Amino acid sequence: MNHKIEKLKNVITNPQKIVITTHRGPDGDAMGSSLALYNLLIKLNHEVNVITPNDYASFLHWLPGNNLVTEYESSRETAEKLVDNADIIFMLDFNHIYRIDGLASNVESSNAFKVLIDHHQDPQENIADLIFSEPTICSTAQLLFQIIDKMDLSYLIDKDIAECIYVGIMTDTGSFKYSSTTSETHNIIARLIKYGARNTVIHDLVYDNYSADRMKLLGYCLNDKLLLFPENKSAIISLTNEELKRFNFKKGDTEGIINYALAIKDTIFAAFIVERDNIVKLSLRSKGEFKVNDIANKYFSGGGHENAAGGISNTNIQETIEKVKEIIIEYKEELNK
Repeated sequence: MNHKIEKLKNVITNPQKIVITTHRGPDGDAMGSSLALYNLLIKLNHEVNVITPNDYASFLHWLPGNNLVTEYESSRETAEKLVDNADIIFMLDFNHIYRIDGLASNVESSNAFKVLIDHHQDPQENIADLIFSEPTICSTAQLLFQIIDKMDLSYLIDKDIAECIYVGIMTDTGSFKYSSTTSETHNIIARLIKYGARNTVIHDLVYDNYSADRMKLLGYCLNDKLLLFPENKSAIISLTNEELKRFNFKKGDTEGIINYALAIKDTIFAAFIVERDNIVKLSLRSKGEFKVNDIANKYFSGGGHENAAGGISNTNIQETIEKVKEIIIEYKEELNK
């Protein structure tokens, strides 16, 4: 780690053209870490641009620097030009190049020096010139903080950077309740508050800022779309494209819904299945030692963490629901340990 830290510190010593990118459908950790790094690097006089593959939830749009983010889907030519001209490309919060969709080919072919900072398992071999991969750490934002600290650059952390990192850690730990939350995590959070992060304000902006349509959608999911399998400690929630339209779906409206299924007493496995733009996606969550990343990889061309993973189905939504039911039965012994 120390060798990598010194190498990164040398790479960013002189002002350069830098691109920061993250995975499709960026969440709080992706945007928090990306914008934290953006705000840090501009203090070092670099020319920095953040590029996301697509749009993301509106409850993250308040993050400092958000108004300067380039979305590849809506500004493809601009994004590709920025990548082509970059001296350094930072890739945050993903472990495989396909996670950045259409931007992948430009990043792969770029001659820029590439740096990966991520906490997912099994990073793609040779994805970057310099790889910081720590799957045991709760979030990419925490890993980024530790890298900044070890480069002796923590003196640059101000309120804006602190709040971005705080969001990344908070969202990827389920407000500090997941098992990946450690004493080190809380020590870092304490330091972020000292740097100016407004913890209560951040929580309100992220979690208590939902539209009426989003709350009605949540109610519909719990009242009409929740399937329970108490004999195998599992639950499924699903939504079709038509149902999303009925509730005026906006990006981020389904964020966290799966956690309500997992919050049911004795439930240790939950699946959220959603159909959008003719693609059926799955979010899988679990408690304890039941590993959903194995299921995502084996059945849905996906992956993630042991207790939080995702994937894509190659069948329609109803067939996907039936497949998950079959998986629940197949794993009933593990679910009932």
